[in-house]
Amino acid sequence: MAVGGMVLCLRGLYGCQWYRGIPQPGGACCCNKVGWTRRWWGVQTRDPREGASLALLLSALCLTLVFLYFWSQASNDYNDFDWKTFSSLGFWFPWSVVLLAIAASSFAYVAVLALLAVCLLSEGQKLYLHWSHKIGIAVSLVFSVAATAVVSKMWADEWKTLVLSFQVTAPYLHLGGVLLATALGWPVALHFFRMHSRVRRGLVLAVYLGVLAVLYLSPLGMYSPCIMEEGTLGSAPGLIGHRGMPMLAPENTAMSFEKALEADLGDLGLETDVTISVDGVPFLMHDPTLLRTTNVREVFPDRACVAAALFSWSELETLNAGAWFLSDDPFGTAASLGAADRERARNQSVCSLRTLLDLAAARPGTPVIFDLNPPPWDHPYRDGWVQRTLEVIHESSIRSQQVLWLPQEQRALVQRMDPELQQTSGRRPLEDLRRNCIVKVNMDYRDLSTELIREYAAANITTNIYVVNQPWLYSLAWCAGVRSVTTNAPHLLGALRTPLFLMSPGLYNLMWILTDVVSFLLVLLLFFFHWWRKRSLACAKAALEQGTYTKSRTEMSTVWSMSVPHAQREGPSVPASAPAAEPILTLSTLTSAVLLPLDSFRCTKEKYNNVKYNVIGTTMLHIHDYDDYDDYVMICDQIYQRGFAQQLAAADQVADGDVEVRVATAPVGDLGEGMGGQDVLFQQ
Repeated sequence: MAVGGMVLCLRGLYGCQWYRGIPQPGGACCCNKVGWTRRWWGVQTRDPREGASLALLLSALCLTLVFLYFWSQASNDYNDFDWKTFSSLGFWFPWSVVLLAIAASSFAYVAVLALLAVCLLSEGQKLYLHWSHKIGIAVSLVFSVAATAVVSKMWADEWKTLVLSFQVTAPYLHLGGVLLATALGWPVALHFFRMHSRVRRGLVLAVYLGVLAVLYLSPLGMYSPCIMEEGTLGSAPGLIGHRGMPMLAPENTAMSFEKALEADLGDLGLETDVTISVDGVPFLMHDPTLLRTTNVREVFPDRACVAAALFSWSELETLNAGAWFLSDDPFGTAASLGAADRERARNQSVCSLRTLLDLAAARPGTPVIFDLNPPPWDHPYRDGWVQRTLEVIHESSIRSQQVLWLPQEQRALVQRMDPELQQTSGRRPLEDLRRNCIVKVNMDYRDLSTELIREYAAANITTNIYVVNQPWLYSLAWCAGVRSVTTNAPHLLGALRTPLFLMSPGLYNLMWILTDVVSFLLVLLLFFFHWWRKRSLACAKAALEQGTYTKSRTEMSTVWSMSVPHAQREGPSVPASAPAAEPILTLSTLTSAVLLPLDSFRCTKEKYNNVKYNVIGTTMLHIHDYDDYDDYVMICDQIYQRGFAQQLAAADQVADGDVEVRVATAPVGDLGEGMGGQDVLFQQ
């Protein structure tokens, strides 16, 4: 069957069938003329593996989409993921970004193939997926499954992030899903009215309507704190720089904290991790070793893997703690630094707790919160590390009220030694918090709960969550009533003036109902259109067989055709508006099918056995009342083997003298899948 340019392009991209003619069953293409066809009792049929290929394509589409969404929402914790891989592999690499790029590429590839499949089905074409695409789909499917399994095993808590993301993205996902399902109504309705089996019709309709029902009603199970009445939104959460400003300077260095304090972000707090040296100097270091953030491999190659707490302060002062930031570029932001900042970052050293406290003291009201890492068992300060840290706080110029004391160890002793410290704890039962005089709860953002935050607020306990880097998560915390967040990106979150998603319940319900109603009406319209089209085309075919003129438009011109019984060939009556009547050879007088695989973009003139004929448009004559695909394939195969001699001879036997033969094939809806109606003109 000759095809138009658009269909040819779709077939070429999907199945590598870059030629005009019958689509070869089983995946035959321009690079493999043999194909994957099979014969059953002499009938050439479609390879049943094509159904499995379509199922594989749809499975890959769903799984790659799920993993892409999951991993894109996990972007808040990419730095943590890269840190974990560093701990396992021993070198830094942005694996999180690489994984995102592969996930996006896999989904885009599979989505394009799925779109091509839908377009081909909408054009009535059979699907013959090229073998290279089958390999690509299998690779994408295996990648998605393997990546999901690996990430789930090493980072299972990230699924909580996925659940949280629905509180912001669910309204948009609902809208997108409804639009997609509505658009799929066209090919679904098209094939629904082409099917002859009532069972298949019922199954297709039930599945499609079931999907629509789930999408229409999905908002019933959605909750978001950002759907609230106007005027009830509280103030934006305060910001606490996680290890300073780690996107613009090496973490836990004096430059990082100075950058945070220089930013005009209101009452910005500072967060860090404290380790005590072997000679009793508290210093800032997150990791248990110095490998990731210093040049310890170069300065102390024999002690590179030794715990950071087993180095003396004098040894720590000899290390460079900034060059790694420029070489590893953990957040992909090093290129944004100016020349002066790059030089400054390159020369940073390990920072002491005393330096940080003095920096914060210079700006009254700046809170400082830190984790206190316990030293190894053989450390000289194993029994006095808490007291030594308190001594440094008192030796500095900072006020005790600025320090949020987070360590749980020896909390009662700390309260007796300095009752002005702001006692801070992780998530615990409310009674325990009251008993320990806790004034702030510091909890993982994955445990975010509007009800819990309100419960704490009722007891005069504020909430800080960590680590929040993405605007959508900050918006969610804002709507939930969180007082402050610890973040790697205070300069980005501080620029938000309102949550990304904020909507009143009335407006949301209106959007939900309006979307569902419009979608349902469009789906009804699509099904009605295809029903009307099927009925109209059936009437047109009946009129053609009864001897009435029909007007068909081909790609080249408008052609008048008429079906007249052979006995009435002489002197047929013709409407005044039609061309002059000429002897007509009807479809029913032909003894076999005629297939003309000719160029669809030009009118060809050929000559065979002294019989001239013109071909207008693209396709073919076919067996009368044909509706079986296997018969169609067998006929096409026979015609290709025998050529056109028998068909033209049949026309010559019926016609006496000069005769013009105009035959309009049955319309698209009556030709079965993969065929379309065109006009063919023979002239002897």
